[in-house]
Amino acid sequence: MIKRFLDYLQYERRYSLRTVSEYGDDLRAFCAFVGVSPECFRPDEVDNTDVKTWMVDMLDHGMSPRTAKRRLSALRSFYKYLLRQGVVRRDITQGVIAPKTSQPLPVFFRESEMQQEQAIGERDLDALLHQPDGKADPRELFTLTRNNLIISLLYQTGMRRAELVALKDADLDLIQGQIRVFGKRRKERIVPIGNHLIDEIQTYMQVRQGYEAPDHHLFTSVRRDGTVAPITADAVYRMVRNRMGEVSTLKKHSPHVLRHTFATTMLNNGADIRTIQTLLGHASLSATQVYTHSTFEQIQQAYRQAHPRSQKSEKET
Repeated sequence: MIKRFLDYLQYERRYSLRTVSEYGDDLRAFCAFVGVSPECFRPDEVDNTDVKTWMVDMLDHGMSPRTAKRRLSALRSFYKYLLRQGVVRRDITQGVIAPKTSQPLPVFFRESEMQQEQAIGERDLDALLHQPDGKADPRELFTLTRNNLIISLLYQTGMRRAELVALKDADLDLIQGQIRVFGKRRKERIVPIGNHLIDEIQTYMQVRQGYEAPDHHLFTSVRRDGTVAPITADAVYRMVRNRMGEVSTLKKHSPHVLRHTFATTMLNNGADIRTIQTLLGHASLSATQVYTHSTFEQIQQAYRQAHPRSQKSEKET
């Protein structure tokens, strides 16, 4: 039954393989708790008390409330599926209260850090193109140009790492200045791009000649054996972490931080929250509103630092 549910998520709901795997892990954890194998699990032989006890047990063993909440969510989805299929008559997760979790504010790079990163990329590219012998290594030129473009795309469009990796040449419309992005569950959205980014893309595609993948993925990489393949998500993560680690003191330097940076930059420069929601591909506005809290904290900090009476006013209130 669990396998059938996971197949439903993958093939009918079109969830990513990673998400399906996480659902499977969570459901197998519940099976282990009630003492049965996933293959022998009978949904009608457990009840509401088992779920509540499972929640308490996870927290008692030091599991984070966020992880426990995610596992409960997986079990809820499973039982909703079973109800629709007529396998069970009741949802044993109903009435089980999920652990409360604090919503961490998204971290983001400062504009000065993004400018510094761009300057370093341009400097390295210029140094490569103006070597004493006048000959730039084609593979090195391709890699550096590609990496510069990846940083620019993540910062200027806010797309997810998986969305960037999945981009194909056909998704680009440089005449109209837009990119077709396929988000979670293959939901399509159109993201506009500016002239500077268009120039970067055109330059990259010229340098990429000879390094194109057979399936027309936009971003490619050269393997050790010399073959060309679409770039992997792990490779993008490592590159961004290394590049942004040179200019930022944040603990995290992931592609997702660049997504946060895009949203925060847009909001700070007057973009409407609904527009940002559309550009990020958020299904719910609540997912986007977290950036308003982040921006408000910036406003509070600036006020406290800049206004001569701010500290006194706070003490008196």
